[in-house]
Amino acid sequence: MVKKSSGKGPVPEEDGQRTAREFGRSNTAFEEDENNFSSSPVRTPAKVRQRQQVRSGEALANEFNNAAFEQDDDQQSITPPPPYPCEAATPDEQVSPMAMEDAKTTERETWGSPLEFLLSCIAMSVGLGNVWRFPYTAYKNGGGAFLIPYVIVLLFIGKPLYFLEMAMGQFSSYGSVKVWEVVPILKGVGYGQALATWFVVTYYCVLIAITLFYFFSSFQAVLPWTVCDMSWMSADNCYNSSADTNLTSFNISGLKSSSDLYFNEEVIKKIDSIDDGIGSPDWKLSLCLLLAWILICAILMKGVASSGKVAYFTALFPYVVLITLLVRGVTLEGASDGILYFIRPEWSKLLDVNTWYAAVTQCFFSLSVGFGPIVMFSSYNPFRHNIYRDAVIISLMDTFTSFLAGITIFSILGNLAHESGKNVTDVVSAGTGLAFVSYPDAIAKFQYVPQFFAVMFFLMLLTLGIGSAVSLTGCVVTILCDDFPHWKRWLVVTVICLIGFVSGLVYITPGGLIILDIVDYFGGGFIIFLMATIETIGICWIYGLNRFVRDIEFMLGIKLNAYWKITWAYIIPTVLVFIFCYAMATYTPLKEGDYVYPAAATGAGWVLAAIAILQVPLWAAIAIYRQKNCNSFFERIKSSLKETDHWGPKNPAHRLEWKKFQLEKPHHHTSYSARLWYPKVPSRMTYDVSTLSVSNNNPLPAKEAGHQRQKVTSAPHSRSTFENEIAD
Repeated sequence: MVKKSSGKGPVPEEDGQRTAREFGRSNTAFEEDENNFSSSPVRTPAKVRQRQQVRSGEALANEFNNAAFEQDDDQQSITPPPPYPCEAATPDEQVSPMAMEDAKTTERETWGSPLEFLLSCIAMSVGLGNVWRFPYTAYKNGGGAFLIPYVIVLLFIGKPLYFLEMAMGQFSSYGSVKVWEVVPILKGVGYGQALATWFVVTYYCVLIAITLFYFFSSFQAVLPWTVCDMSWMSADNCYNSSADTNLTSFNISGLKSSSDLYFNEEVIKKIDSIDDGIGSPDWKLSLCLLLAWILICAILMKGVASSGKVAYFTALFPYVVLITLLVRGVTLEGASDGILYFIRPEWSKLLDVNTWYAAVTQCFFSLSVGFGPIVMFSSYNPFRHNIYRDAVIISLMDTFTSFLAGITIFSILGNLAHESGKNVTDVVSAGTGLAFVSYPDAIAKFQYVPQFFAVMFFLMLLTLGIGSAVSLTGCVVTILCDDFPHWKRWLVVTVICLIGFVSGLVYITPGGLIILDIVDYFGGGFIIFLMATIETIGICWIYGLNRFVRDIEFMLGIKLNAYWKITWAYIIPTVLVFIFCYAMATYTPLKEGDYVYPAAATGAGWVLAAIAILQVPLWAAIAIYRQKNCNSFFERIKSSLKETDHWGPKNPAHRLEWKKFQLEKPHHHTSYSARLWYPKVPSRMTYDVSTLSVSNNNPLPAKEAGHQRQKVTSAPHSRSTFENEIAD
């Protein structure tokens, strides 16, 4: 289109090109003649084309106000945006102002600061499992020797899978379901993970409710679990757990501590069998469960803007308590015996398959990989955020916290064994027994202000539980908000929390702990191994390992080495397939003591597992059916294996750079060192101006260029460049 200004002729060429750019498209192959306004192709000499391209790059930089583009008139060099330069954008490849405006209106919310994201991930990964599951698991599987398989599993499965899920979420800015625009046929993996996440969070909040019950009980003048209550059914077989009770002076065999009876008869009112039903919910625990969901709802109401601020407390406060309890624990009599029980290695356990199986399950349970919250959290990051650093920090912090909690727990349990005249083996229990029986029993024997240490301990459990529950629930909320973007977030959060509260009532019945064990095993156990296996196969073997590595290279500016490729493509799928098959082959009916759970209850557990697993073939069939423009069934399958147009960076400017980066890879003259753990970022890169020529979206090969090759050198990019980049 050529504009005229009051009869004085056409608008100058620059204004015409700018007007065309405002509408989003223009064609540089046609130049307007001032005399006849004809549109005829004009062949431009090579050097003129080169200058036009440099000027075009400068114009684009000025248009977006991006400091990464700079022009040197003397050397005719440009400094492209990190991590790698791409061909200069021609007018027909600009991002239209309308597209940029739409991107701003639909832009995904981001964390208030990188520290909020890091602390939120720490709060998610460092949860209740680090305090009550890891110490007992390590003790039962070789003590200090268990750390060897655990660290190996962490390095070759946990950390790589954590980084993989982080990269998927940040690159696409999608939750754990929408992220499968990369391989539409595997969308059911996201829904299967979401169901497993929901199964876990329903009973996880019940543990928070029990923690709240103990927390409020800790403010009494006499801790209620330190003395026997004659109203208890087993009061005749009870002995006090208070500090003034000398247990070494009489025989306590066959008796139960007041801490044990308080938990089983006062708190959960446990029954030994559910053959006649599970009973009705306890009203006190119901109120505590309601309070737990109210806290989660309040934190999630405003998205990451509110949950990120809460992470400062939920991530850091537990370390204050752990260190306080550790200082107190190591000064108690018998603490050294407990610590030695924890770290003493049993090398024969390294040859036991069960030890390695326990290491894998603990790693998954602790890091929360395979469930979806990691993808969800990273989807709220700026596109250039350094998730490589965060993945390393989080995995190390999780291991450090588990070991710190083990030392702290067993130092105090050693004192409990010393005061009770028992062996450490006799006072150690697993799961809820460790958190709500053994540890309160140990705190009750503190000579000075046991109420203070009880409040601190249960407040620590509360913050650990809330941090993990917020991430698990937020994953489900994000999936719904991504699928239905017009729904109000506060309404989605409220409905989800209300459903979670109603679902959790079944666990606070007298038979609730049996239901909890069944849901934990079938709903959030072995099915996660299957989902994580399909996840890695989908990225590495369907979308393409090298393509995904290049996407990370474009996003972060780092070139991943063979360590990541081997773990993603070979080690993780192979090990997880073995673990899944091993879990199926060694399955035995669940039981507690001599009581075998009813077949109906375990059958319901298998139904839960089947519902989650069947999401994969169900959504695969839906994806194949939706491929309408295919002539045969085979073509539909092939089309459903390819990424959709929605996969890739969400920001239009990043997306344009990414598409150009896919067309041509720069010629690197700086080699990458073969570092195993840390990929080296090249400080300077050189490439050719001639390769920046574009015709019909195809790079012009350097050997066919009609002019002399001129090298352009990019300066090292600073962090401020990323921070000032478009839409970040």
